[in-house]
Amino acid sequence: MPQLWELTAGELRAALARGETSCRDVAQAHLERIEALDPQVRAFVTVTPDAALKQAQRWDDARSRGEALPPLAGIPVALKDNFCTTGVRTTCGSKILGDWKPPYDATAAALVREAGAVLVGKTNMDEFAMGSSTENSGLFTTRNPWDLNRVPGGSSGGSAAVVAARMAPLALGSDTGGSVRQPAALCGVVGLKPTYGRVSRYGLVAYASSLDQIGPFARNVHDAALLLNAIARHDPLDSTSAPLDTPDYTAALTGDVRGLRVGVPREYLAQGVRAEIRQAVEAALEVYRGLGAVVEETSTPHAEYALSCYYIIAPAEASSNLARYDGVRYGIRSDEGKDVLSLLETTRDLGFGAEVKHRIMLGTYTLSAGYYDAYYHRALQVRTLVKQDLDRCWERFDVLVTPTSPEVAFRIGEKSDDPLAMKLSDVCTIPVNMAGTCAVSLPCGFHDGLPIGLQVIGRPFDEGTLLRAAHAFEQATDWGSRVPAL
Repeated sequence: MPQLWELTAGELRAALARGETSCRDVAQAHLERIEALDPQVRAFVTVTPDAALKQAQRWDDARSRGEALPPLAGIPVALKDNFCTTGVRTTCGSKILGDWKPPYDATAAALVREAGAVLVGKTNMDEFAMGSSTENSGLFTTRNPWDLNRVPGGSSGGSAAVVAARMAPLALGSDTGGSVRQPAALCGVVGLKPTYGRVSRYGLVAYASSLDQIGPFARNVHDAALLLNAIARHDPLDSTSAPLDTPDYTAALTGDVRGLRVGVPREYLAQGVRAEIRQAVEAALEVYRGLGAVVEETSTPHAEYALSCYYIIAPAEASSNLARYDGVRYGIRSDEGKDVLSLLETTRDLGFGAEVKHRIMLGTYTLSAGYYDAYYHRALQVRTLVKQDLDRCWERFDVLVTPTSPEVAFRIGEKSDDPLAMKLSDVCTIPVNMAGTCAVSLPCGFHDGLPIGLQVIGRPFDEGTLLRAAHAFEQATDWGSRVPAL
């Protein structure tokens, strides 16, 4: 039998159901894996061994009493460190929160616990989810398990690295402009961004409220669907949560895509996408043709404006959301403040990193008198055009296929002095957030030993078709079966 940490969430469920192992043994195996590898990868901000073993023992005891168990009972999971977790520190990758321990769980965190998953820890991230490499963390830089000299992507780089390094079979992240899908691509795992409103954002520390969405990381599409089952439901605590029934997403994984209409927006394969990425995506399209799907080119003409639009809307919302970090209510407080204004200024200067300060200033500027209409209001109009492009695609196609990232994982420090190049990492993913629809990234190739990600985009609230298309490709290839040699 393989090591327990080698098994996927689905395989662990089956082994537990057959009595071949225990929840405590599963938790212990993954905690030992974390202890062995995380000093190299540096994916975790906080590890929770005592709580994990206690949770695991609870499910072993319930099984011994013959009780019916929830679907993820005993399966280890990691949470990005912007999920509020009762009594477990939540830093958002920032010094300004210090050792803040929330008094409540985010809804997604509570649902994962309710489903029986065992929390093994909280993962590193770009500070307040602002970045594409996890180099903007105020704590430390996470490394890519495929090459420890390269970034894992961001902002959910810690969660992606945890799953890639087999330190947990499942993880949750947040995706504002690609922050689940892009690190999934760079780390060679599956990363799903559900439709805006499909998963409650209550208790997720906000970056840009109209763009943020919670999504799963997993080793395969089935496990991503399994985790989505646990967290996708209406929540009255989130005013943007959609009051819709949620199906069993694993039931959609039939492997049959005959007749599926696949659109290929030409703008996503244009200049800026490296040749090896383009070739891998074109090879993936041939796989879909071989499976009986109908593949045709299409156009989303306003996609080229999405990146510029995003970097007006997201910082504007961030400048508002981050105003609450004032040195009074929670987190760190500067000792140098002589009055309320100087306390606010010195605390924020001490606690926020350079990228967060940059985005706050940018957002405040675009919302200021005399500039609101010229920048923010116009960006909202462009966002509508980006959404309308995708809406027109759904009249002809069931899914769209694009690259996830225009390149493979780059070296740590390589883009630190080139903020524009860093921001271009999300050029393929941002339109999905602008439109509020769903998308998934999964491995579709390798270049120089580094994973390449394929992005499949679906209609709003049609995660079932999206996952069916991704699963069919995954079953027809073996890209997702490769393991980094740590």
